Amino acid sequence: MRVMVFVKATKDSENGVPPTAELFEAMGAFNEELVKAGVMLAGAGLKRSAEGKRVAFDGPRRTVIDGPFAETRELVAGYWIWEVKDMDEAVAWVKRCPNPMFGPSEIEIRPFLETEDLVEMLGPDAREKLGMA
Repeated sequence: MRVMVFVKATKDSENGVPPTAELFEAMGAFNEELVKAGVMLAGAGLKRSAEGKRVAFDGPRRTVIDGPFAETRELVAGYWIWEVKDMDEAVAWVKRCPNPMFGPSEIEIRPFLETEDLVEMLGPDAREKLGMA
């Protein structure tokens, strides 16, 4: 099972407050553990939303919205992509993670939609039309 693990942003991360040397070292050690265990497929930190853009869709129209974005708790400061056997394993790994921020913080885990999931979502007519019956 592949999961996307989101490190949620905080006011500090959105204000560009850098991690301490200790936190940087602890997260590096945790990432190394993930790699050695064969769990981590990818991961990166993200720059603050002030340096980002959003594109809003409404039918054929596209509107570009410049950052920063208001709701900090809805923003992502970094991510991992992990391969785990199930959600319980993903939760166990997150519980071992150093707190990625200076104060209260959250990490969200979301499973990827895999090919089997997409095929299951299609009705029998669509599966047959696509040769997946």
